[in-house]
Amino acid sequence: MKKILITGGLGYIGSHTSVLLLEKNYEIIIIDNLSNTEINVLESIHSITSKKPEFFNCDITNYKKLYYIFKKNNIDCVIHFAALKSVSESVQYPEKYFYNNIEGIKTLLKCCKKFNVNNFIFSSSCTVYGTPKNLPVNESMPFGKPSSPYGETKIKSEEILLKFCEKNKYFKNISLRYFNPVGAHNSNLIGESPKGIPNNLVPSIVQSCFSKNIKFKVYGNDYNTKDGTAIRDYIHIEDLSKAHIMAYEYIKNSKNNYEIFNIGTGRGYSVIEVINMFEKISGKKLNYKFAKRRKGDIKEIYADTTKANRILKWKAKFNLKNMLESAWSWELKTNSNQKALK
Repeated sequence: MKKILITGGLGYIGSHTSVLLLEKNYEIIIIDNLSNTEINVLESIHSITSKKPEFFNCDITNYKKLYYIFKKNNIDCVIHFAALKSVSESVQYPEKYFYNNIEGIKTLLKCCKKFNVNNFIFSSSCTVYGTPKNLPVNESMPFGKPSSPYGETKIKSEEILLKFCEKNKYFKNISLRYFNPVGAHNSNLIGESPKGIPNNLVPSIVQSCFSKNIKFKVYGNDYNTKDGTAIRDYIHIEDLSKAHIMAYEYIKNSKNNYEIFNIGTGRGYSVIEVINMFEKISGKKLNYKFAKRRKGDIKEIYADTTKANRILKWKAKFNLKNMLESAWSWELKTNSNQKALK
């Protein structure tokens, strides 16, 4: 039976997508270098699905090890999540981001060509639009000026994939441009657990509820928006994961060898709106302070999802309230488990 290779499959989005694929009885192989996750996520995937996929601790820049994995397995498709993803960290360490994200995809494609793997789904980002001139953003818009090295690596990766498709007529790629994933699996066995201080808004919010003496930062309250804070399109992790299943089922029969889809809800919320809604859900008064804008952040972005709705037959189901309830439920369980271990 042919298998799907999931790079970064123990990470936040990768683990949720792995669960859905296993529940649909697809055979998967997971590789992850554990740089931003823990090996116990594999056990959580097993607990949810009663299936334990083959796992390799492997860095995507390691050609020798990737070669072995491709040679050993009959791979039908690569779903490529593995990448460094913090906008602010990429500003501090651009070389690290360029090496991991760009060399990683080149190494994967080298193996795909060697072993005749012709289906590829790429985890891209709305950061490729830069600072958009028009909203909502749609897939026909050109790349914007990248606001961070992270965004630049996503643009470069998409360009590499396009050229690869042009040179290899049987190779097919779908790039999914994510907006802002939020929440956790309904089992509360997997969710967003960043190592160290979280860079994203919702993990910062939920974790702050258990750190009474630490204020989390809201970066920028002087944007030209309704309340001065940045606006983003948030999407539930389960909706985002389902988009990968739809993409895989579509790519197998598609006659187009290069396609792009926005994956969001089509609605933007400001940071303050997210905070206010979370306070209502949790009953907690959040402890935060305003800080200067971070380099690399933009004022506002949200998606036009018409293309994904029409072609992939995919549509986001969960709203922001559902997302925050899910994130809060996950954090309550995670915090409770940590206390029990002490």
